[in-house]
Amino acid sequence: MTLLSSSTASGLSSDDLLKLKHFVTENLIRELEAENPPYAQREAFVKQKLVEVFGRLQAKVPESIRQQITREVMDDVLGYGPIQPLLNDPEVDEVMVNGSKKVYVEKKGKLIKTAVTFENDEQVLRVIDRIILPLGRRVDADTPTVDARLPDGSRVNAIVPPVAIDGPSITIRKFRRDKLSMQQLVEFGSIIPSMSEFLKACVVSRLNIIISGGTGSGKTTLLNVLSGLIPETERIVTIEDAAELQLQQEHIVRLETKSANLEGKGQVTIRDLVRNALRMRPDRIIVGECRGGETLDMLQAMNTGHDGSLTTLHANTPRDALSRTETMVMMAGMDLPIKVIRQQVSAAIDVIVQVTRLKDGSRKVTAVTEVAGMEGDTIVLTDIFRFEQTGATPDGKIIGQLKPTGIRPLFTPRLEAAGFKLPPEVFGANMGDMLRRR
Repeated sequence: MTLLSSSTASGLSSDDLLKLKHFVTENLIRELEAENPPYAQREAFVKQKLVEVFGRLQAKVPESIRQQITREVMDDVLGYGPIQPLLNDPEVDEVMVNGSKKVYVEKKGKLIKTAVTFENDEQVLRVIDRIILPLGRRVDADTPTVDARLPDGSRVNAIVPPVAIDGPSITIRKFRRDKLSMQQLVEFGSIIPSMSEFLKACVVSRLNIIISGGTGSGKTTLLNVLSGLIPETERIVTIEDAAELQLQQEHIVRLETKSANLEGKGQVTIRDLVRNALRMRPDRIIVGECRGGETLDMLQAMNTGHDGSLTTLHANTPRDALSRTETMVMMAGMDLPIKVIRQQVSAAIDVIVQVTRLKDGSRKVTAVTEVAGMEGDTIVLTDIFRFEQTGATPDGKIIGQLKPTGIRPLFTPRLEAAGFKLPPEVFGANMGDMLRRR
């Protein structure tokens, strides 16, 4: 229940309640600015001052209204206003503010419109400022978009007028505190046990892996899981726009991009960091997402001794992932012939793992595909595992099966050299010898 909806029960008008809330908030902000308590003590300070502010009020305020105002004022002063309860909800994966009166969340893969609203666009802008000002960033008509990261690691995108026509917009991808394991992905039905065994062998055997998928399909989650399989003895350098990876290994160097300052200087891009990482003696380079010219640097790293590198990109199928990789290499401005680019791609990438968010909101690995080399000017792809949809239940739940195709990958000797002699059942009983492609 919001403060406005409390007006009927209390007998006070909506305007009276808003005036009371603004009065309490303004008093509290003045107290905070005057005393400036340490960050760790701010919550206790705010609670104490709220008691004092209510004690100075002449009018008698019902206890239920006091509690409601206390919650909303604390969310405004210490948190992110009306959306703070949504951020506190463990079932919410994403919060989307489309102007002051439309707030959506994603729960269990589905979008849901909430009853949460802001008072006006100015309140949305205040929340945006609270997010980005501690980071030394700004958003205004001249710089109407911004990407940021909350202290808990959640990823934030904000966009304001004039480019946001219907009012300022905020999108927050919440950071998962609990790191998933391969076994949990099996239990969720995202992968099957034989695929889990195969992917572990690929990571430990230092194959270069691309995780491909659409927005919100679970690419970063899977990258987190696969990265966790890297042996403790290896030096890992991670490169991200906003640090989300939760690697548990000890020998890790985490790098994060930096936006330009107010004078337009000091920007550090993914490409800058990839190039710098090559000078840091990495055993593995993990790039959170390739989306531009850094893809060429990543491929060259994969081709020059940095085996076992991992990254993600946006694409709907493994074949689309290759096309997008070629396009991003061209963005590096090197003017390479397409055949040369494809030779680089086929030599660098060993495996494409395709993840998909299905129509029922579930997330699955829908293909594990080997990049099997070149035939003429075409890169050859071979599915090792594939999801086959067979139907849907009346309530929309997707019915299908993840299963091996019966084909052993050409890089099997590399797996065996690393100590992984996978049984025929992993690839689909004894079909492998019949269907193996040379």
